[in-house]
Amino acid sequence: MNLDIKLHNGDLPDHLTLGDNISVDCEFMGLNVERDRLCLVQISTGKNDAHIIKLNRENYHAPNLKKILLNKKINKIFHYARADLLFIKKYLEINVENINCTKIMSKIARSYSDKHGLKDLIKEFTGNDISKSLQSSDFGGDLTEKQLKYCANDVIYLHKIFEGLENILIRENRLELYNETIKFVPTRVNLDLASFKDDIWSH
Repeated sequence: MNLDIKLHNGDLPDHLTLGDNISVDCEFMGLNVERDRLCLVQISTGKNDAHIIKLNRENYHAPNLKKILLNKKINKIFHYARADLLFIKKYLEINVENINCTKIMSKIARSYSDKHGLKDLIKEFTGNDISKSLQSSDFGGDLTEKQLKYCANDVIYLHKIFEGLENILIRENRLELYNETIKFVPTRVNLDLASFKDDIWSH
């Protein structure tokens, strides 16, 4: 597969048109939002393309990126939106509008499996077996070609995964349940920011 990967420093270019249905992913220095900073945001239109924004971690000034993430008319597909939205809210200081999450979709749709990672979903819905070996690499410095391809792989398949999972949700009459569940994600992010990490619904 030929990928069209573009690396942007600081922000997306002015007047870039991405359409109304994009996939989004982020890379961080670690998983502690108070310590580990947001490094990259990747966006794909689902056409074997990836725009990788290397953020300015001194000021996180990225008005073009923020405008797209705040646009309610643009559907944004994440995998494990909870983590990405947490870091975006902390460092870009915005609440992303109009989100979907393939991990939540998978857990509600694919009750026949206990494997809901991105690698598993890519394999099931596209037939591609990708490597996640660079998941724990340093995304804060200069990026290698392998890192750029890894970042692209995290977004280029999400449209097909979303469509496949949506079909199952509709077929199994679970779409309304998913639509109600996804509404809670911003609140879950606020709970994470307030250090409520445990399941608040447990006894």
